Amino acid sequence: MALLTFLLFTGFVAFYATYKLRRDKLNTKDGYFLGGRSLTGIVIAGSLLLTNISTEHLVGMNGSAYRNGAIIVAWEVTSALALVIAALYFAPRYLKMGLTTIPEFLEKRFDGLTRTFVALLLIISFVATLLPIVLYTGALNIEAIFEISELLNVTQSEGIWITILVVGTIGAIYAIFGGLKMVAYTDTINGFGLLVAGLLVPILALLSIGDGNVFEGMTTVFNHSPDKFNVVSDESGVGEGARSAILPFEVLFTGLMINQIYFWTMHQSIIQRVLGAVNLKEAQKGLLYTGLLKILVPLVIVLPGLIGFYYFGESLYDNPDNVYPLLVKKVLPLWLTGFFVAVMMGAILSTFNSALNSAATVFSLDVFKKYIQKDASDKKLVIIGKSTSAILAVLAIGIAPFVANAPDGLYQLLQQLNGIFFIPIASVIIAGFLFPRVTAIGAKAGLMFGLVFYVVMYYIIEVNLHFIHIWGIEFVLNILVMHVVSAFGKKEERFIMKDAGILNLKPWRYAKPFSLFLVTFTIILYLVLGNV
Repeated sequence: MALLTFLLFTGFVAFYATYKLRRDKLNTKDGYFLGGRSLTGIVIAGSLLLTNISTEHLVGMNGSAYRNGAIIVAWEVTSALALVIAALYFAPRYLKMGLTTIPEFLEKRFDGLTRTFVALLLIISFVATLLPIVLYTGALNIEAIFEISELLNVTQSEGIWITILVVGTIGAIYAIFGGLKMVAYTDTINGFGLLVAGLLVPILALLSIGDGNVFEGMTTVFNHSPDKFNVVSDESGVGEGARSAILPFEVLFTGLMINQIYFWTMHQSIIQRVLGAVNLKEAQKGLLYTGLLKILVPLVIVLPGLIGFYYFGESLYDNPDNVYPLLVKKVLPLWLTGFFVAVMMGAILSTFNSALNSAATVFSLDVFKKYIQKDASDKKLVIIGKSTSAILAVLAIGIAPFVANAPDGLYQLLQQLNGIFFIPIASVIIAGFLFPRVTAIGAKAGLMFGLVFYVVMYYIIEVNLHFIHIWGIEFVLNILVMHVVSAFGKKEERFIMKDAGILNLKPWRYAKPFSLFLVTFTIILYLVLGNV
């Protein structure tokens, strides 16, 4: 029964996406890399959610919540604030310029070399961090629920390897042959499935704990460990033991929002959906709908971890990434596990496909067309994009098994590694928009300084400071370095943002009221849960 529901849901998603794409032209640059600039708000929101939420969240964040409590909710609810900024400030400017990639903006604002540096950093970050962790956490969850190793009569590590290989191959096929629009359509269905299946886990667990009453179950779990529900940590992330403070409250005011702003307003795999919007109105709808979903998502990727502490106590503290798979096996009836694993597979494929598609887009347009074949046709660029996706998929599959046993959990490992790339790139892009005096040589100096600074401070010196505080310091220093170097360099002509005339730039009439609601809701959430 479990296998049947898995095959039915997976087959339906594949059939629906293929049917919707039957008339699309996937041999053009915009058709393959931007979905023909035809994505609507609902499709953008569904795709953004699934691009962001994958097994590194379901497994990693629930594992972190199990061990560290609800303080890690900051990764999610503060995303709403960044999405407001994306909708009101960045999306209108990106669509006005008619961009296909984020590095493309950097060439318009600075020069081609800055564009190339950032493009290469993006590709490296996809292959070295996101793709392997997504594959490994997905394989870990599927192995734990379906017990692949027992079915195939192999060791558990071999079962995980096989699962990584199968999932990675399927994901690569989606990304290579379907382009962005295939990814977006499958994301929309899987996004709905993820919310339904993800909510079923805590609901069924609370019904069991509360003898049929969800609220009684919630009260029992809360009373068992009320301190786990507090979203404000007592630890400062400074001084002795700072590196073990998972997410001190103070990081909201140093590096966390810089990271969130980068991810939701500048990260290629996210912004590519916005760049593929049919107009500004639909782009803003998609971003703000995603902001609402991100506020609700902790019910799926934080609450189960807290429930896991009620069931398992401290017995899994040494391996918190096993908590979520074990909870799923404990509460889900057998006939639902197939649907759940199908949704899990969809979440893995979504993030994996999106990263592959984005990396291929960046390489094809920002590296190949610029340096290797400047007169490349759209058809040639699509072929290069497909080849790039295949090569990067192989690399990610090879790296994936080596991310196991991260000391602070896989989600925390992902964020620590992301700091190498995110903050330097964010500082350059923000300088490009906000600081007209920063020149191309200043931007490159800030980029290189940021890369070296974080690696030296966190991995070599191992300073007693939370890595997110290091992000905040790094961002300020990057901006200062860019200004200082620019002041001594050659003055450049002021950048003027030109309208490419590609899309209708009329904003959504409810964008500002919806944004105000999201900001208010986030603040109230912290005021309520911060006093638990």
